[in-house]
Amino acid sequence: MCHAGGVSEQASIGILGGTGPAGSGLGARLASIGHTVVIGSRSKYRALESRDELVERWPDLAERLTCGDNEAASGADIVVIATPWDSAAAVAQENAGHLDGKIVISMANALVRVNKEFQPLVPPRGSVAAHVQAAVPRCRLVAAFHHLPAAELGEIDQPIDSDVLICGDDPDAVREVSAIVARIPGCRPLDAGELSNATAIEAFTAVLLQLNVRYKTRVAPRLTGINDAS
Repeated sequence: MCHAGGVSEQASIGILGGTGPAGSGLGARLASIGHTVVIGSRSKYRALESRDELVERWPDLAERLTCGDNEAASGADIVVIATPWDSAAAVAQENAGHLDGKIVISMANALVRVNKEFQPLVPPRGSVAAHVQAAVPRCRLVAAFHHLPAAELGEIDQPIDSDVLICGDDPDAVREVSAIVARIPGCRPLDAGELSNATAIEAFTAVLLQLNVRYKTRVAPRLTGINDAS
């Protein structure tokens, strides 16, 4: 279980909307570092299908990957909202009774593609993360994982060379999520301040996607000038 001083490597993690590329990739990656992961979906059958696909590819994850509907996934120690951005707050609110008091991670980005350009959308509250926090005001909301390429997340035999910008208004929750990120090979957690900074973090994803299109690659951010020991 999680506690104020740090995160247990045995903490279970539920992923609401965990059947998409980012959610399933993150689920496999978290299972690969020792967490029990519950892949969630509106349909428990779709969740089962996604879980079976992951286990078929990575048989060693069978004991740590489970599945169910979103309500089942929201019963985990820590919960990730991995739905499309425009349903993140609604799904969180539907499961609010299970999320009160828990660390909830928002990873969605509000984006739209106009012709060949990706453009950020700014939700009325400023960010998707802020909408989720408003939907479940008693959860310990942390924004994280926005910039990790979905395909690389699922390639669990390879490290991900990326910094992970993390922000939230609960310092203990930010530290606990940072501890999880630090165990993902190649990832470095960076405390990016209070939840209000999620607006800039989410919007920056549009820039990264545009670079992917321009240079025909999949980029991830790596910031210089920060001492790894800090």
